[in-house]
Formats: sequence, structure tokens, C-alpha cells
Amino acid sequence: MNTLAQHFAQHWKERHFPTQGTFLLALSGGIDSMVLAHLLLEIGIDFVAAHCNFSLRKEASEDASFVANWCQAHNITCHQISFDTKQQAAERKQSIQLAARELRYDWFESLQKKQRYSAILTAHQADDVAETMLINLCRGTGIRGLHGIPERNGSILRPLLFARRGEIESYAMEKHIAWREDASNAEDKYLRNAIRNRVLPMLEELTPGASDRIAQTAQRILGAELIFQQELLRRLARLQELRGQDIYIPIGLLRQEKALSTLAFELFHPYGFSAEQVPQILDLMDAASGRQIHSPTHRVIRHRAFLVLNSLQPAACDLIQVDELPARFETSVGIFLLEWTTAPTPIPDEPQVAFLNGDHLQLPLQIRPRREGDYFYPLGMGMKKKKIKRFLIDQKLGIHEKERIRIVESEGKILWLAGQRIDERFKFKAGCKRVLKISFQPMP
Repeated sequence: MNTLAQHFAQHWKERHFPTQGTFLLALSGGIDSMVLAHLLLEIGIDFVAAHCNFSLRKEASEDASFVANWCQAHNITCHQISFDTKQQAAERKQSIQLAARELRYDWFESLQKKQRYSAILTAHQADDVAETMLINLCRGTGIRGLHGIPERNGSILRPLLFARRGEIESYAMEKHIAWREDASNAEDKYLRNAIRNRVLPMLEELTPGASDRIAQTAQRILGAELIFQQELLRRLARLQELRGQDIYIPIGLLRQEKALSTLAFELFHPYGFSAEQVPQILDLMDAASGRQIHSPTHRVIRHRAFLVLNSLQPAACDLIQVDELPARFETSVGIFLLEWTTAPTPIPDEPQVAFLNGDHLQLPLQIRPRREGDYFYPLGMGMKKKKIKRFLIDQKLGIHEKERIRIVESEGKILWLAGQRIDERFKFKAGCKRVLKISFQPMP
């Protein structure tokens, strides 16, 4: 048995990879996947093949035929699929590389679940780990990106990560293994190719064995990450207060953290914020209430003594900031319409519509759930302050109705208890130069 095959068999055993059942091998036709297929045959692991045609190269159909013919010659079941990757990337607003990756893995996982294969096998090897680590380092990743490629990831196993590209090439030559060479691998227009073709060879020339040490460092970082994650979860739990669908982060507690930039990156990066935005988010701690920073999917708002993290989709958040009028928001409890208008005479007595004195309020406005300690001056009570909790009890609202109550406020002052009562301080008066009309249409 070849040395690589011996090492492969030993590695499979040491990593406690399953030996029973049938595996799904991602077989592109390239040298790495073809060598992995031969190694599986050599040590007696049962598998089927899965090949994706991404319709990106003229030779793609030839790759598919090559894989199909090899599988037929070795009596291996072969699943094949074709994607219009460019169209999918455009529809998803993704890069072609990311779209191809998601299409590939989604299909693999659906096949694995449907056919109940033991696991999905991919042919990533040690040089891929070094390349991935350098790519993530260039992109400003956190510690998660520095561990390279995990050997196990859910139903995906990568049993060839121990092997260097040179070992794989030697095995392929010795065993006369045929493979398909992707001509685009020689082009440097993609970052991975540039690192593979130019950066790593230069590092090897300057420091022989650099790729090995980078891959080994990635493994040590993976161990350090486990310890880091345990401490990170403890600290994040201390900082995050879930209110409805929003996350409130007390600024006072955040200031006490020593590794503030690192913690802030780990806190906000999962919501689409980049490393470059972290200093801007931290600047919000000293900004005026209402200032905010956006990611493609979320935003962070300075709100009183908190940074509030919520979705850019109003229906998926509980603190909504109104920066300009007119505005329309679909929330989880109903639809809000806000606009400047002229007041009708007389003012209609409609609980779902409020006409407010716009001369006495400032944008931005906030729409939010009620919270403990909220109070206002209910219209018709002669400027008598009343806690909202007591007001709702007096209105004999059920618990489910109280949970759906939303408040509209400006500069920390409540303007309207939506659908219930406006605040005396903001009632419309004759001679108002600006009138704010807010309509609320509750969800059934």
C-alpha cells in the first residue's frame, strides 16, 4: 500500500471517522478529488459521487463526462447536476464564487439527507488550509477565520486535510490517476489563485516549510478558539439584554470591557457589520441619542443609555426610529403611518389616529414596546402624571393586549400610547404651525 494510502487509513482511524454506510464524495474531476476517490477505493470505504456543473467554463461539460465515465468504469453511482451560476449569483446579489459554493453545498446536503448517506466528503487538503487562513487574514476576519478549514463541519468530513499538494501529486503520478485540470486555476484574478500561485511560493522560497507551519498554526488557533468562545459567550451574555426582538447593550457596561474593540467585533460581526465599522459603532457611545450605524441587514442605534441592535426590517424589530416624514412602517403588531398634515376641524375621535402638536417635538421619533417605569400625562387628566402600567390596568386590557401596546416618543417623552391615548403635552392646539398625524392599523 502506498505511503499516502497508509497515512490516509491511519488518519481515518485516528479521527474516528465512521466506517459503516455509504459516503457522498464531492467529485469535481480535479486532482484532489480524484486522488481522494482512489484512496477511498484502496482502503475499502463505500461511496457514491456527486458532480456539479456550474456552466462557467467551456470545458465544464467535458469535466462532467470525465467524472461520469470514471464512475461507470469503477461501478460507482454518480449524481450530477447543472447550475446557471451567473444567473443565480445575480438573483442572490452574490459573487459568483459565493453563489457556486452555496449551490454546491445545498445540493450535497439535500442529497445526503434524502439518500441517508453517512456523510459528505470533500477533498480539501493542507495547502487549502494555508490559503484560506491567508485569505481571511487579508479580509480582516476575527479569530474564527484564522483556524482555516475545519476537518468536521456538521455532516461534512474533510479526511485529506493532513496531506500536502506535493504528496497528492506524487500519489497521482505513481498510481497513473487521470484528472481534469481547471485552466482558470492558473489565472490570478481570484484572490485564492493569486495566493496559491504567487504568495505561498514566495513564502516557501523565503521560509521553507511556511505552508506547513501556517496549517499547523491554524490547528492551534482552532484549539484556542474553543477557549475564547467559552469566555466570549460569558461576556456577551452579560452585555446583551433581549427586549422583544431587539438587543439592548448598556453603554456603561460596555465601557468597562478591557478588550473593547475585539469584543465589539465579535458582538456585531454576526449581524453583518465589518471590522471597519467597529470604531464607528464604539463612537456611538459618545454620540447623541438617535445616531445610528447600518450593516446590510441590521443597525445599531444610540438610544439613551443603550446601543440598540435590531433588524432593518421593521416587522422584525421592536425599536423603530423615524428619521424623516412621511413614513410607513410594518411592525409585528401593526402598520404605522406618520406624516405632516393640517388638522381637520373638529379633531375626529378615532383611537387609531393621533393629531399632535408638531411644534413641540423633534425628529427622530421612536416607536417601541412599553417598559417598566414608563409614564405619561394622559389627555383629559389635567396634566396628571400616570404610569402606563396603571393606565392599562384601568383600561382593563388583557395580558395579550398589553403585550401588543406600542409607544411613540420624542426625545424620551411619550407622545402617544398607540390606539389608546395621546399625551396632554403634545395635544393639538389652534395656531399650531406643524401638525403630526399618526395612524395605527393593528394586525388582527
